[in-house]
Amino acid sequence: MRLKTILKLPGFRALVKGDPDREISRIFCCDLLSIAMSKAPADGVWVTVMGNRNTLAVASLTDTACIVLAEGMSLDDGTLEKAGSEGIAVLSTDLPVFDAALKIYQAGAP
Repeated sequence: MRLKTILKLPGFRALVKGDPDREISRIFCCDLLSIAMSKAPADGVWVTVMGNRNTLAVASLTDTACIVLAEGMSLDDGTLEKAGSEGIAVLSTDLPVFDAALKIYQAGAP
């Protein structure tokens, strides 16, 4: 699956589009940054409620392709701008973490 599939999902708002042709390796759900630092997969979609600058730092460190902020969370404008410059897509959805991950999985994510 490519990122462009996730960008088109109903109920998901693209805050930063990233590279729509980037290949997605798998879905990862976690709200503890220390665990995400060691376990988030490169080229993965990270579904979380952690909407802060540290989330972006961990995503950059792990080469995450996309952050999906569940429960209507967002990032501040400066962090979104930084995500764009680092090529990390950021989406927001009102869905809970599990439901967001399931919807991505059902769209064809590995």
